[in-house]
Amino acid sequence: MMKKLLLLAIICLFSVIGCKENTTDALLDTYQQRLTNILGVEPDTIPSLDIPSYPRTHALKQPITDITIGLLSAYELRQCGLFQLIAERNSVLGKVQDKTRRLHYELLFLKQIEHCLNVLNSTDPLQLQLKNIYHQKQQQLPQAIWNMVFTGQEWRQQFTLGHQLLPSQQFGGYIENLAAFEYLETLTTMLSNQTTKHSLTTNNIDQLLHHQQQIHNTQYIGLLFYSIARITTIMNTITTQLITHDQAVMCGKNINQQQAQYLRNVFYKYYINDIQPYISKLHSQYQQLRPHLDNLYTTLIQQHIHPPIAMALYARYYFQGELLYQFQQATHDHVRYWQRLFKRCQFKVGHQ
Repeated sequence: MMKKLLLLAIICLFSVIGCKENTTDALLDTYQQRLTNILGVEPDTIPSLDIPSYPRTHALKQPITDITIGLLSAYELRQCGLFQLIAERNSVLGKVQDKTRRLHYELLFLKQIEHCLNVLNSTDPLQLQLKNIYHQKQQQLPQAIWNMVFTGQEWRQQFTLGHQLLPSQQFGGYIENLAAFEYLETLTTMLSNQTTKHSLTTNNIDQLLHHQQQIHNTQYIGLLFYSIARITTIMNTITTQLITHDQAVMCGKNINQQQAQYLRNVFYKYYINDIQPYISKLHSQYQQLRPHLDNLYTTLIQQHIHPPIAMALYARYYFQGELLYQFQQATHDHVRYWQRLFKRCQFKVGHQ
């Protein structure tokens, strides 16, 4: 009997958790409902989102040819520290590295080769072999970075669209993602620049693992993209309904303006007090993050990366401005409606 009661309590707990309403959704729903109640109409249905989704991993992965060095030759490189690095890569753990650790290894490997080329005798036959490997590895770096950023688990999950609005009070993951993608943009730019690629330090390379750790429990970017797209659709729906029924809102001298006053009160109570600050926060954080994503993507594309059409569409929409334009237009149109109504009804701007 006790076991059944415990099981029932657990089921009820998960039911409550699973059904917990998103506070931002509730706020927007209340705003729309209050406005339509005053207008005496039913709220228009919010359309489903029709936005680019993130492509599948297999479509994004860039092929990279394995480059090997003979074990005997590698053993001879113990004097410059390269042998130990290769041995770690060939260990059981090294063979199952995730994409972030693999890129971390490739960067350390290139740095160590630079050191070996400086300390080995110029007549050593390994010099030519190392120079060839170094050149090939450098040519593969854009593909290695691309594969990590767009197909590696911790990074890919950031771009996968969420299915709920970011909560109005706490945008978890913003600071970590901003730092991570600012770092990746700088790293990629340095590696693509002939004058700075050799100035990468071991400490700077190790930051890759730090940022992976910082973001691995978040899905912030996907939720941000979804939230902005969803808010855009909601605002457009509400604005269109307000415009459709605008002529029914009576204003003017010797006219009872109670309905217009009620609308104004709802606007200030919900939009100005809560929704506008939320929209501003989304806009600000997106504006901070988007240039790093766009620059990172563009820098890699310029280095002979050929993304699938689905990724190009995704990047154009989320990285290069389409989403931002639609979002800004939706919020502008909504505020413009209220400005026109206030002017027609001769309402002063501000709380009455």
